[in-house]
Amino acid sequence: MSLSSHLQELKKKHQSLSENVENMQRNPAIDDLEIAQMKKQKLHLKEEISRLSAQ
Repeated sequence: MSLSSHLQELKKKHQSLSENVENMQRNPAIDDLEIAQMKKQKLHLKEEISRLSAQ
């Protein structure tokens, strides 16, 4: 897998997590811990994207 395609996949995953977090935050029955874990995953993806883009 090339670097650019890997970056595209990471960006897609990040976008998907963003949408899921937004949807979950609108639902009061969703566990805050689950949302926090998704936000951590999202941050990790963002950091990885930044790191790979800098190369």
